[in-house]
Amino acid sequence: MQPHDPSPSEFPDDIARQEHAPVSTEFDSDTGRRLKRGVVLAAVILLIGFVAVRTIRYFHERGIARAGEIAYGAPPPVDVVVARPVSVGQDLVLPGQTAAWFESTIYARVNGYVSKWLVDIGDHVAKGQVLAVIETPELDAELNAARAQLDASEAQVAARKAEAEFAKTTNERWRDSPKGVVSEQERDAKKSDYESAEARLYAANAQVALDKARVEQYSSLAEFKQVKAPFDGTITERKIDIGNLVTAGSTAATTSLYRMSQTDPLRVFVDVPQNAAEEMMQPGMPAEIRAAGSSAGRFAGKITRSAQAINAQARTMRVEVDVPNADHALVPGMYVTVAFQLKPKGTVEIPAAALIFRPGATQVARVGAGGKVAFTNVTIARDNGSLVELASGVNAGDRLILNISSQISEGETVAVASEPKPAP
Repeated sequence: MQPHDPSPSEFPDDIARQEHAPVSTEFDSDTGRRLKRGVVLAAVILLIGFVAVRTIRYFHERGIARAGEIAYGAPPPVDVVVARPVSVGQDLVLPGQTAAWFESTIYARVNGYVSKWLVDIGDHVAKGQVLAVIETPELDAELNAARAQLDASEAQVAARKAEAEFAKTTNERWRDSPKGVVSEQERDAKKSDYESAEARLYAANAQVALDKARVEQYSSLAEFKQVKAPFDGTITERKIDIGNLVTAGSTAATTSLYRMSQTDPLRVFVDVPQNAAEEMMQPGMPAEIRAAGSSAGRFAGKITRSAQAINAQARTMRVEVDVPNADHALVPGMYVTVAFQLKPKGTVEIPAAALIFRPGATQVARVGAGGKVAFTNVTIARDNGSLVELASGVNAGDRLILNISSQISEGETVAVASEPKPAP
């Protein structure tokens, strides 16, 4: 049996009956009571929450106010440091530059060309050691000519000497002849011949001396054909090669042959600030030279001399420190640091943060018994940067406030925030 499918024509009657059916407007009597109870319950909950929030806020505000009153009435906390006696002076470290003890640029003293050079850069040479040889054809020719001239002059002296001897004996014979044998005129003529011969001999001897001086001059110049080291040192530069033409002199148009320096001992130049210059004017102060790089290490030296004057532009004084350098660990031109141990100038040492700079005076704030604050004038003996040496106003062991607030006044009670520690 097939199921019955309603036809579309049956639906309009059912829909019409449902639309014209009456709607009930009556409610259950318990529904209103339940709504009233819900509203009352919600109002009570809101009231309780409001009272709770107000109560919590009230006590919170009272707590903050109470804490503020307590904080306002409590002594302000401060950091305190203990002044310590000055046991060692300041370690003053300054930049410096090394320089050779002797440094010389070697030029040629004769004209010629280089036939050989015997040393190169980095070689250690001794005083008088031959560095190069210069060939001087012109000088050799002049020396030979001077020697030949000397030989001729010496031969001339021999001839003039013989003439003078003959003139002397002739004059003596004519001078001692009896009167009447020779005339006075002949006697005077022989005397004049003798004096002329003596003068010619004197001139010949003078010419010999002149020629000897010329030979010695050329001989001395010939010694400069061998270029020799003026002192014990190290060759730092070579500018010649075989066959180079060299000219005597050290003008701007001439080229040097070598440059050499002596590095044992070594000089170290340091520019000392004006505030420490007074202590370094006297020689003998020890210094420690600290080098970096491949020559890293520490070397002992001492001040040997100072400029005894302040540079007006830099406000520094040039100081020279001499350092033994037998092993040549240091070389000229190096950047080094030099440490000086300055003697103490004050009695106590405190951090710079404990100072109070006020118009007309420098003060510190001392914490006394019961935490009372007392301001004291001090005298600064030396300012070492983070630490300051004081000459008066503070004793060793005094407790001083660091970075004190401007709100703290004389006699106010403070609370130490941490245990006092000695000044670092």
